[in-house]
Amino acid sequence: MPPDEASAAVVELPPRGEGPQADRPIQRHLEQDWPRDLPAAQEQQLRAWGARLLRADATGAGRERFPQVFGRRPPRLVAPAFSRVRIQAAIARRAPGGGAHRAVVHLVWAGTDRGGTTLDARVTDLYFQQPKGTDRWTALPLPP
Repeated sequence: MPPDEASAAVVELPPRGEGPQADRPIQRHLEQDWPRDLPAAQEQQLRAWGARLLRADATGAGRERFPQVFGRRPPRLVAPAFSRVRIQAAIARRAPGGGAHRAVVHLVWAGTDRGGTTLDARVTDLYFQQPKGTDRWTALPLPP
């Protein structure tokens, strides 16, 4: 392939701080660099669960949906670590070394921390497993 064609195929990442208009190029970049290895419906389901889990972890809202991650204690007031959370891009792929029953959801997101600083291009990987014989995915505990 001539050099011009090769460079045209590369997705350029926008600079930090570009806001929502950067989301689409980041999504294209993830999809280009990590080819899909899950059925589209499974990937869509995992991306949605990953986004919900990230928001629950970052903001404290919705943690009751993930008792395997946050415990089964009654919900209490949690001072959110972040607000204005926006998922910029997300993909779900088979987890390395996890076989057919483990997946990783790779999220790029933006949010405002407690100090009022808004940053984009934050990266989080969340892991899910699918018990054999079921079609349901379960979130694995977050790393410490």
